[in-house]
Amino acid sequence: MIVLSLLGLFLALTTRSPGVMGLSLVMLVVGLFGIVLSVAAGRISANARPDITMLPPEALVAVRAKARERAAAESTAAAATTTNPQEQSPG
Repeated sequence: MIVLSLLGLFLALTTRSPGVMGLSLVMLVVGLFGIVLSVAAGRISANARPDITMLPPEALVAVRAKARERAAAESTAAAATTTNPQEQSPG
């Protein structure tokens, strides 16, 4: 992509033909766009986690189920303590 953009820039600066000028500007824009995308892809892949470290779908389902059970147990415990008349006895 760098070669394509440099070639487009060189042709745009040295030509006298409008057709070649248009083609070279298109080459320059496409080359620069490709350079930006390749740099972005490199940055993303550098920060990405490898697939081997990710949990399989079965483990994710088990983690979600455990979290739901824990949340349900906490909500029932909280509801029981707020509505339990024995703890709120006068005196």
